[in-house]
Amino acid sequence: MLRLITGNKAFDATWADEYGKVIEAHWRSWANDPGRYCDVERKQTVSQMLRLGFRHKLLDGDSLLVLQYRRDRLGPGRGQYATTVQVVDPDRLSNPQQNFDMPNIRGGVEIDADGAPVAYHIREAHIGDWWSGAKTMTWQRIPRETSWGRPIVIHDFDMERGSQHRGIGILAPIVQRLKMLIKYDESELEAAILNAIFGAYVESPYDAQMVSSALGDTGFGDGDELSAYQTQRTEYYQDKRLNLQNGARIPHLFPNEKIVTLDAARPTSNFDGFESAVLRNIAAATGLSTQQVTQDWSDVNYSSARAAMLEAWKTLTRRRDDFATGTAQPVASAFVEEIHSIESLPLPSGAPDFLEAKAAYCRARWMGPGRGWVDPVAEKKGAILGLDAGLSTLEMEVAENAGEDWEEVMDQRKREIDACLERGLPLPSWAQADQFASETIKDPEEK
Repeated sequence: MLRLITGNKAFDATWADEYGKVIEAHWRSWANDPGRYCDVERKQTVSQMLRLGFRHKLLDGDSLLVLQYRRDRLGPGRGQYATTVQVVDPDRLSNPQQNFDMPNIRGGVEIDADGAPVAYHIREAHIGDWWSGAKTMTWQRIPRETSWGRPIVIHDFDMERGSQHRGIGILAPIVQRLKMLIKYDESELEAAILNAIFGAYVESPYDAQMVSSALGDTGFGDGDELSAYQTQRTEYYQDKRLNLQNGARIPHLFPNEKIVTLDAARPTSNFDGFESAVLRNIAAATGLSTQQVTQDWSDVNYSSARAAMLEAWKTLTRRRDDFATGTAQPVASAFVEEIHSIESLPLPSGAPDFLEAKAAYCRARWMGPGRGWVDPVAEKKGAILGLDAGLSTLEMEVAENAGEDWEEVMDQRKREIDACLERGLPLPSWAQADQFASETIKDPEEK
């Protein structure tokens, strides 16, 4: 890109590789600083902050980061770079004094006549931080960027409609179903507890006729006969307490009485079906497979598992790319800007200033966790076939499947080969797999 912009042939692939390695070295020193000087709160590395921001984006609908330039943290044994990042809870982004949305402020986002965000109104403390007192009702107006375009507030969310200014979490469409599942789980738990309780009562032979006789013809008799019977029962059980709990024993009952147990059995055969239906709805709403949500892979084979993972991977890849564009890339551009201002970089003569070609200088490809394998043998052999046919590259295979940098993998392999030669050990036969891969690949479900 720089070659097309400037016409300078010095901006070739060799320069790009050298420049990229220098920037990446600085990035790793900053992002993985043991002192956590990249974090305003000095708690997390950059990758951990990005993960937290991504979590906020998924669950809360918004990822909110504030960049600060902290020269006061520079010094020997302290920070080497002044750029710092702070992850802000999206709940703090709101209209000042809890006002309703207005034409120029919506959900804490201040916009211009074109609808472009120009500033953000953030509470100084979370509304739930009762110990912060007045700060929970105090807002700070923070500009979106500096006058020369350096990002200050990075607000990222998935847009579902035009002119949208706040995001919606992925669980919002299924909150009602989640509540139903929670309530149903609690009901089933209560039923299970009731079924576990041992209920019993003593059945007496004193029938209705005897009771009527004891009460008299008018129904208001003195009840001497009934009272005498109850008195005898009371005296009998005075020293013969029934105990059917942990200290169970055989009781001696009053003549003609017997113990009757209560059966609290209740059919719960529909629970699994109901729960499975709700979890399938959750999986569909979140873009994941049912097996990933339930973590139950007992009823799927290799083909079904791989198909489910590949389908879910499309959603995961799209979310990763969107987050890289909306959050990670602005963070990187602010850091690269600082590197250009404080370091001597390998730039050819006549190279444009950073602000003149920011997009070209900050171009990057972001890698996330590897996809992994369901059947490592079959899938790795398939990757070899793709490489041989020119349908894939080593960079793509290593990044997508292992989540690693292909150049680091190559460098490590070279070190291992050199170590074998130094020790007089036979070289590993890494190249052997592609020689017989086409002959040995078969359906992994075949026995």
